[in-house]
Amino acid sequence: MLFRLRRHAPGGGILLAALVLAGCGRTAPPPAAAVGPPPLPVVTLAERVVPRERVWDGTVEAVHRATLSAQTSGRIVELPFDVNDYVPKGAVVARLTDVEQGAAVRVALAQVRSAQAAYGDAEAQYQRIAAIYARKLVSRSQYDQARAGADSARAALEAAQQNVRAAQQSQAYTVVRAPYAGIVTRRFVQIGEAVQPGQPLIAGISLNQLRVEAQVPQSDVAPIRRYARAWVLLEHGARRLEAARVIVFPYADAATHTFTVRLELPPADTGLNPGEVVRVAFMIGAQRALTVPRTAVLRRGEITGVYVVRDGRVALRQVRLGRVVDGQVEVISGLSPGEQVARDPLQAVAWLVRQHARKGA
Repeated sequence: MLFRLRRHAPGGGILLAALVLAGCGRTAPPPAAAVGPPPLPVVTLAERVVPRERVWDGTVEAVHRATLSAQTSGRIVELPFDVNDYVPKGAVVARLTDVEQGAAVRVALAQVRSAQAAYGDAEAQYQRIAAIYARKLVSRSQYDQARAGADSARAALEAAQQNVRAAQQSQAYTVVRAPYAGIVTRRFVQIGEAVQPGQPLIAGISLNQLRVEAQVPQSDVAPIRRYARAWVLLEHGARRLEAARVIVFPYADAATHTFTVRLELPPADTGLNPGEVVRVAFMIGAQRALTVPRTAVLRRGEITGVYVVRDGRVALRQVRLGRVVDGQVEVISGLSPGEQVARDPLQAVAWLVRQHARKGA
C-alpha cells in the first residue's frame, strides 16, 4: 500500500513522511501563546475641574520704554546706535561736547582750593584766640568774632565743594547711557547738531519684560477681579502663557464703559513683540470637563486622535479636542470617562508594529 502511494499519487513522498512521523509518536508544534495586555503606560480618563473663560483681544506692550533727553547743552559728537540696533545696559547712546562743562569743573575746583586755604587760616586764628581767651587775655567779643570767621570759612568751603559736584554732574550729562538693555526705536538728532536741556535724543524699548492690556466690558470685571487668572493664547490656542499678575484698573472709560485689564507676563522669551494684538482668555468661573494629557494626542495632518487601550488591544481613535489648560486638552467628543489611553503615542505605534511583525512571521 505504501509502495502504491509512492508510485502513483503526486506528492506521495511528503504524505509518506508525514505518516511515518505520526507513527513514530512525534507531535505538531504548539500554537502561539495568546498576547497579554500591552506593556504601555496608560492614563484613565476622568472629568476634572477646568476654568470657564471669556476671550478678548489685547495689545502687547513693553514695560520699559523711554525717550532719553539732553540734560545739558552741547553739540552731538557721537551716536553709536541707530534704529533697530540692540543696546546693552549702560552703553553710551549719545555723547556731547563738554568744553563749557569741563571749564566749569576746573573753576569749581579752583574755588575749593581757595576756600580750603581761607578755612585753614580762619580755623588757625580761632584756635589761637580760643587759647588766649581761656587765659582771660582777650575779650568775649574777639573770641566770638574768631569763631564766626571759622564757621563762615567752613560754610564757604562746603559751598565750593557742592559747586564741584554740580559741575562734575553737568559734565557727566554730556555722556548719555542706556538705562536698560533694549532696542532703539527712534533717533531725534544727528551728529553735529546742537542740543539744549530737555531736547529728545533717542528712544528705545526693552523686550525683556512685556505686558498685555485688554479692554473688557464692565459685566466681566467682577469675576475677572475675583479669580485674577488669565492666559495669552499662542499658536492659535495650542500653547498658553499664563500671566504672572492680573491688574484690573479701578475705573472705567467714560466713553466706552470698558475697564482696562493689565497682564504682567513672566520674564521669559515669549515670542511676542510690542504692538501685537493677541487673544487673552480670562477665567470667569469653573466647570467640569473630560480631559486628556496633551502628550497623549497624536496629530497627523487632518487627523487628531489618541490610542485607546482596551481588552488587550490598542486602537487609534479620532477625537475632537478643545482648549489646552495646564497640559491637559479638553475632549469635546470621541472619548468617555473611564477609558484608558496610551500616554505616549509613539510607544503605542511601536507596539503595534511589533505585533504585526509577529503575526506576519
